[in-house]
Amino acid sequence: MLRQGCHRTLASVLRRQSDIGLRASSSATSVHQPNAPLDLDPAFQALLRDVEISLTNKVKHDALESSGPRELEVFPHDPDTAVDYLTPAELDAQDDGLGHRERRKSPAALFGSQRIGAVVLPFEMQSTIGRMVAGVDKPMLHQDAKRLFFDDSGPRAEWDASYDVKYKSGKEAGKHSLRDATAFATVALPSHYSAIYAVLDHVKQRLGPEWQVRRVIDWGAATGSALWASGHVFQEQASRRAPSDMGGIELSQSSLRSYLGIDKREGLVRIGKRLLRDVEMGGLEVAWQKSFHEDNVTTREDGASVLAMSAFLLSSIPTPLERKALVQEMWNSGAEVMVLIDHDFEAVAEARDLFLRLGRKELEDPSAAHLSIRGSHVVAPCPHDGACPLYQPGASRLVCSFSQRLQRPEFVRKTKHSGTGHENMDYSYVVIRRGPRPTRATTKVGRIGDVGRRELAKQADASIPMAQLALDGEHADASAVAHSDEPVVDAVEQDAAITTSDISATLRHEAYSWPRLVFPPLKRSGHIILDGCTAEGQIMRMTIPKSQGKQPFYDARKSEWGDIFPHEPKNKPQVRQQTSRPGHTPTEGQDIGKRRRRGPKATNAKYSEMSQDIKERRQNQRRAHRLAEERADAL
Repeated sequence: MLRQGCHRTLASVLRRQSDIGLRASSSATSVHQPNAPLDLDPAFQALLRDVEISLTNKVKHDALESSGPRELEVFPHDPDTAVDYLTPAELDAQDDGLGHRERRKSPAALFGSQRIGAVVLPFEMQSTIGRMVAGVDKPMLHQDAKRLFFDDSGPRAEWDASYDVKYKSGKEAGKHSLRDATAFATVALPSHYSAIYAVLDHVKQRLGPEWQVRRVIDWGAATGSALWASGHVFQEQASRRAPSDMGGIELSQSSLRSYLGIDKREGLVRIGKRLLRDVEMGGLEVAWQKSFHEDNVTTREDGASVLAMSAFLLSSIPTPLERKALVQEMWNSGAEVMVLIDHDFEAVAEARDLFLRLGRKELEDPSAAHLSIRGSHVVAPCPHDGACPLYQPGASRLVCSFSQRLQRPEFVRKTKHSGTGHENMDYSYVVIRRGPRPTRATTKVGRIGDVGRRELAKQADASIPMAQLALDGEHADASAVAHSDEPVVDAVEQDAAITTSDISATLRHEAYSWPRLVFPPLKRSGHIILDGCTAEGQIMRMTIPKSQGKQPFYDARKSEWGDIFPHEPKNKPQVRQQTSRPGHTPTEGQDIGKRRRRGPKATNAKYSEMSQDIKERRQNQRRAHRLAEERADAL
């Protein structure tokens, strides 16, 4: 009874405290003096302290009882930590062996499809462009960008990264040079960077670790898009980076030692130098020139570490003679590898033919016999050195082009007044290397991934005779068990006997003859249709059905536009040809790169058209009846 009285008294005290607290909070705006202390009996104060202590102890006790073993906590009964826990490298290897999505592909298909999903501008590049944009007039920047790169002449208005502006006088061009260059660095530089980075990353993968670039000569350097891309691709730590890891790439970690930018457009060059002002360059030396000099030529022996490239300049050169002079300068530079990237497919195809003609001329010239490397061949994207099957001068209806996605940084979205977080950059390119083309490989390694291994294991289990199913595992014939593994061993033994480095080298050699997918695959439920440029110099349509095998079908289903495909089709491929002149229909492959029409297009019936037809039919009948009556009266 005494305890109940104490509880009631305690409840009234607590209610009194809450009422006082509410009054104090309501009058806090008018009275700034602290609340007066409560005048409580010492016995009740001691009781409150005891209740608070007991509740606190209970909460701690319940928390300890309810909490299970914490993550990564070692208990005394656990084995030795050095033996029980795996190293990070072992965890990575274990994850790779647990059926990763990429491991389902065959190594050959994975090698042919290692493209960058979306390019992310590194942090240092975003920072330096952002600092430049912060000091300019934003509305004027948007107007300049829209004037230079926004195309609203077609049925669909869109942003175009091609730069080909012309002014009436040199004075007017000089007046707009810095403004145009700032808009170029804000809009075109990120797009050009994404395409150049994707091409150089692909060439680096195709040529392997033996190709070490130390010097880059860039025609049409502009604001330095090729400088940033080459410096970020060729790093001291030669490891392939995921798009999410690109933000930490720095020019100071580049393996390049020299960069020479050639451009006559002073405004673009000034902005390019400004972007490098506060960037740590490491051991990279950067120089800019208006033209290519004779002292810049490299010998053939030293040209193995030199890269000559021109990105998005060729189509802005007005005359074919000047374009030919550019290609000739790149050839005379002595660089072993030459890269051309542009918006215009015909300009790139024309330059490709010229490079190959220069290589053939060098092989036929007796005075060039002393050169260590002679001739030329195409590394990418073509699997052959013949004439391009899509190139028809002045009338190319279909083009060999590719697309690269870029994650738009904040300054691009604000300059374009767009909320879209990405954009696609379309481009055509060609990579030329000195020397004869490697011979066609006779090996076929890396054609089996996890999908193929599981299929072979099922086939091995199905090949076991039914009589052996009743045998106990300990008494089973060893020869029968060995026989059950033969299909798997025969298919995988060749790849297992080769090391990883040897497989990569063999795949790089085989990839010279793999077809390049020049159009998006047509994916059906039971087969995949691939249009690719093959080693025979033709566009062929390959069909990969499910009956060919799970691994080839899976690799074909996961293939994308621009990949090189390693599997040969089950059936003979169909040669595709485009029309050579208007009004001419070829006999083979009329719909190259398109879906075949399965029949006449169905037309929906319209009551207005039907009503008009009925009216015209009735009028014709009345006219015929009237003419018949007139003839009868005349007779």
